[in-house]
Parts: sequence; C-alpha cells; structure tokens
Amino acid sequence: MFGTQCQHGTLFRINRVNQDARLDVSRLAARLFLERGVAGTRAKDIAARCGISRRTFWRHFRSKERALEPLLEESSFRLVRRMRGWRPEQSIESLIDDCFQTDARPRRHLDDDLLSAQLIARLPHHPGLHEAWLMAHRRIEAEVVPVVARRSGREPDDFQVRLCASSLTTAMRTVDEHIADRVLNQHRLMTLAAINRFLADAIRAATHLPICDPLPAARSTPTLRKRH
Repeated sequence: MFGTQCQHGTLFRINRVNQDARLDVSRLAARLFLERGVAGTRAKDIAARCGISRRTFWRHFRSKERALEPLLEESSFRLVRRMRGWRPEQSIESLIDDCFQTDARPRRHLDDDLLSAQLIARLPHHPGLHEAWLMAHRRIEAEVVPVVARRSGREPDDFQVRLCASSLTTAMRTVDEHIADRVLNQHRLMTLAAINRFLADAIRAATHLPICDPLPAARSTPTLRKRH
C-alpha cells in the first residue's frame, strides 16, 4: 500500500483490495473520457489527474479503458448486494424499487449512476469501452450465481443456475444500454418508475428458474436439489 496526494487534495491509498480507491480513480478517469474523448485521454493523463505514477496506474489497470470498470460495476453491484438480502416474500419488482429509491440514496450513488450512463451511451461510438463494460459484467455474473442458487433451491454449480445467472446479468446489461441510449442519445424521457418496471420485466423474461416471484413457504428455507 502507498499514499500520494493528488491535485484535488484527495489522499489515494491503493492496493489490490482497496476498491474504494480504485473507484475514486475510475470516477476521475470517467470525467476525463467525457471531457476529452477516448482517443484524447491517455493513461498518463488519468494518473496525473489522480496524483499517482504511471507505473502505479499500470499495476492496477491493464488499459486506460479498463480503469472505468470499478465505476461501471458500481450500480449493478449495488443491485446484486441488495439481492443477497432478497427476502423470500419479496418479488423482483419490490426488490428493485427498494434498491433504487431516489430519496433514500446517497448523492454519490446518483452521481456514479449518471457518470456510468454517460459512458454507456457512448459505447456504440467507442468500441474500446466495450471490453471494460463486458469485463465488469463478467464479475457481476459470478456474484449473481449464489443468489439464483439460494432463490431456486439449487446448488451454485448446477448448470441451470449458471445459465439463469448469465441470462439475468445479460438482461441487466442490455437494459442499461437501452436506457442510456434512449435517455441520453435520443433525449426521450423515462421516469424512475418506468425504468424500474422495464428492468424487472427484462429480468423476468430472461430467467427460466422461478426466482422473481415471492417464494412458496416450502422454499423459504433453501433445500438443495440434485444437479442435472
């Protein structure tokens, strides 16, 4: 671990497990990409903005685009963290509404979501961002697997669980892309309630295991089924 003072007065302490510091770097990288464009932003520019050396930057990020991964993961991971405490009697609609209540969310979360949406809206014009976006969701998928397993009463390594988790994660990613394009590129208004419903409907359409409705009493306490 090391510490260094950046030009904005923020002390960054970065190591492999310090996700908060990585997220701070990611936020500043995102702002640079939005200000200068992908081609106009270099890794050394990001390092300079954060007050870290280029060597340290390359130690923690494989490319300038992949510095965006912590930010791109943040909003989806927030929903996945809420899924870990998904109550048996709760539907997917109720879970999503609870997670994304605007009046109950810190300002930082709203700012992160806007930054992420602005980057996602640029995906069609900047293919280099796709790798960071897809890698972020690959990690999210791994976190969704135990949620699906618990909710369906199956083992985490069950093929059907893995397939369902993959489909759920793809639905989340596709919804994010659709909403960002519709609102930021096409300038079409969507209310928070409409976005939440759109996400819930997409997850229902994508998942073939019965995880979206309140669980029957018999499945409230998970019992593992045999693998197929």
